[in-house]
Amino acid sequence: MSLFCDLPGCRMLDVTRLDPGHLCIVAEGRRDHACSPTCRTSKSAVHSRYQRRPADLPANEKIVRLRLTIRRFYCHHSGCRRLTFAERFPHLLRRYAHRTHRLTTAQARTGHVLGGQPAARLLSHLSMPSSATTVLRTIRALPLPSGPAPHIIGVDDWAKRKGRTYGTVVVDLERRRPIDLLPDRSAGTLAAWLRREAQIRVVARDRSTEYARGTAMGAPDALQVADRWHLLLNTWQMIERWLARVHPRLKQLPSPAPTAASSRRTKAFPRAPAEALTRAAAFARWEILYDDVRRRCAAGHSLCRINRETGLARATVRKYAFAERFPRHGLRGPGSSILDPHLDHLKARLNKGCENAMQLWRELRDLGFSGTPKQVCRWLQERRARPVKTTARQRPTSPSAAPSKASPLPSPKHLLWLLLQEPHALNVEAAATVTRVLQDDEAARVVDLTRQFCSLVRGRCDIRHARAETAAAFDHWLDKAKRCGTRVVESFADSLDQDRAAVHAALQSPWSGGQAEGQINRLKLLKRSMYGRAKLDLLRRRFLITA
Repeated sequence: MSLFCDLPGCRMLDVTRLDPGHLCIVAEGRRDHACSPTCRTSKSAVHSRYQRRPADLPANEKIVRLRLTIRRFYCHHSGCRRLTFAERFPHLLRRYAHRTHRLTTAQARTGHVLGGQPAARLLSHLSMPSSATTVLRTIRALPLPSGPAPHIIGVDDWAKRKGRTYGTVVVDLERRRPIDLLPDRSAGTLAAWLRREAQIRVVARDRSTEYARGTAMGAPDALQVADRWHLLLNTWQMIERWLARVHPRLKQLPSPAPTAASSRRTKAFPRAPAEALTRAAAFARWEILYDDVRRRCAAGHSLCRINRETGLARATVRKYAFAERFPRHGLRGPGSSILDPHLDHLKARLNKGCENAMQLWRELRDLGFSGTPKQVCRWLQERRARPVKTTARQRPTSPSAAPSKASPLPSPKHLLWLLLQEPHALNVEAAATVTRVLQDDEAARVVDLTRQFCSLVRGRCDIRHARAETAAAFDHWLDKAKRCGTRVVESFADSLDQDRAAVHAALQSPWSGGQAEGQINRLKLLKRSMYGRAKLDLLRRRFLITA
């Protein structure tokens, strides 16, 4: 009997094995009396007996069932409306329950970590079988954690269905734990939640106008703090839109003085003719879509309307709307190739005059090359000093006959990363690219303003900066940005001016909404573990209990 856990309020009489996987524990109440649930008086006159068979925690990897004898007692109290009542075991199981408290808790804890179906599969192997529906029902019955009232919170949106429906996560920034999940990201919902929490003093948020209005309506005395990560993100989005518009012009800028030749490849190996034709056809299709977006913009259509009518992604519509020319891809770094380890051998043989692709391939094969002759032929066809005898069209032998082209420029996203790096962190090639771009007056002005603002936001972490100096520097930057002459930068500066108080607080306050981003990552993991099909109440409960 000592192998089994105690049964609160019960006395075990016998343990039998029903089959190889099931045990039955026979038990009855310890006391010879029971208390009436109505009049709360103790009675000992037994009326009758019946049995309950609830499930309990497993023992020795076997499913355990209790055969619990329940007694009914007479109640002769004159003021009690009950004639008989059954004895209860509140520390063991509830009325009408088919599981003990400890089994229900074990199943619920497993379910809130894994979800319904995964928990049901695991519980069957742990000798605690349960259906997925029952697991979810036990999760919903778990009590939510309680804690002290929050005073400093962060709010951010999370996607129920990305691009369609969104909710709001509320995080206690002092205790680093989530507080609540709201069903949408509207101002009214946030304001109603803040009115129930009148003690809120600080609200860290992204730059959403809905959250700004909701905070102003629900907690007008609270300090609103713009999230510094979102400030940097909006800055990157602003300069990326500008680069997408001016990238065709920047590609025409002359390259700086040539530097020493690099030993590594700067472009991919040539493509097959069929691949080149497919790529050209794809470019043609996208150019038609670009012309369509520009025509709709010229007709006065909004970006949302173009998104709905064309079916293009919102980011693509915005990029095409701001681009003066069709934004072709820039230079992309070449990927690794199985030919790379043998480039030195190929160049040495080419310098000696060997232009026979099959001969070069046989030499590489002896050196361990596992590719085909076609790869060697593609590498060689750009470097031949004279055309092959079997070539149908004669190519010009003089390199000066080919039209000169400006060296390729990285794509807008890659170029954005280079422009916002510290100059001392760039290698020779990246520094040359940045120098080439900064030859353009507008580019130099925009990049300088962007670097100044990023330095202001990142410099907030340095406690040596006085608050008044930081606010004055931001105001001075804002005045310059609003008069810079570049529409994208001026629009960004106007949006910051409308949210000036929250930006000032971000540059002077230690609070930020970065914790909300980490909590959203956890929320995404939970949502995906339930295949994205969890209702809000279940997702909210799992999210808050897990935290």
